[in-house]
Amino acid sequence: MKKTDWLFLNACVGVLEGDLAAIEAYKSSGGDIARQLTADEVRLLNRPSAFDVGYTLVHLAIRFQRQDMLAILLTEVSQQAAKCIPAMVCPELTEQIRREVAASLHQRKGDFACYFLTDLVTFTLPADIEDLPPTVQEKLFDEVLDRDVQKELEEESPIINWSLELATRLDSRLYALWNRTAGDCVLDSVLQATWGIYDKDSVLRKALHDSLHDCSHWFYTLWKDWESWYSQSFGLHFSLREEQWQEDWAFILSLASQPGASLEQTHIFVLAHILRRPIIVYGVKYYKSFRRETLGYTRFQGVYLPLLWEQSFCWKSPIAVGYTRGHFSALVAMENDGYGN
Repeated sequence: MKKTDWLFLNACVGVLEGDLAAIEAYKSSGGDIARQLTADEVRLLNRPSAFDVGYTLVHLAIRFQRQDMLAILLTEVSQQAAKCIPAMVCPELTEQIRREVAASLHQRKGDFACYFLTDLVTFTLPADIEDLPPTVQEKLFDEVLDRDVQKELEEESPIINWSLELATRLDSRLYALWNRTAGDCVLDSVLQATWGIYDKDSVLRKALHDSLHDCSHWFYTLWKDWESWYSQSFGLHFSLREEQWQEDWAFILSLASQPGASLEQTHIFVLAHILRRPIIVYGVKYYKSFRRETLGYTRFQGVYLPLLWEQSFCWKSPIAVGYTRGHFSALVAMENDGYGN
């Protein structure tokens, strides 16, 4: 059996046990969400009461009433059939861009040995789109954009494009690019907003992990101060022993090293240093269940600044990403006069 086969079986067990990470690991490996269990695989799983021949992850999510998983899986199935984003159109060019990104990553010498990108690049939608017939425009946007994310950030929680002056009169709107629903969506959205590609080879994730590891003292101190302030601000009067802080920090480090693992606010802060640019997260304020019930604060929205670099070493041009219910998407503009890549 190949690695993908084992990841598929782990994903099936993940649906049974409510482990979304197992599904994300299978998806990020390029696994087919519509794949069906074979007789041999059912025998190998050895749970006849749970697994049947011909079942897919969607069937299992329905059987075990995993509503949140079902929503993600059904979205993935529909998007796999329709999406044709720029990074998928020309694989040769995409690989060339990936090599260029890898070559432009360098590590700063000195005490703060953080990795950084040497080039300032911003991905925008071509202005020629507006010259296309309306029906063609709509078809193109259906393939390139995430309409659900766009609607949630624009209408349900008006966070972007709410200013008539900016969005209409100055024709300066933000568009939510479709992004794969893997645990790498933070990294993918940042690279899509800059270079127009995914972090398929985990180049950015490796730079993130190495920067966190090599500059652990710098980032740990700021993270600990922030978490302490946050808990006090919300009236959570508790204190942790130093070993507990260290355990939590070790978990954050481990997340950065695992392809497919979801990332946290600290990782976005580090990414701002790697790109040497502010990262603005336009995010929904609350976590909501599949039934739209409020579950808690998201804590992702905000402006992440590369504060540990010298000001002269950074660029003022920000990167915009959107956050909706456990998912990040690149927010990009359309080219206009005087503004380009």
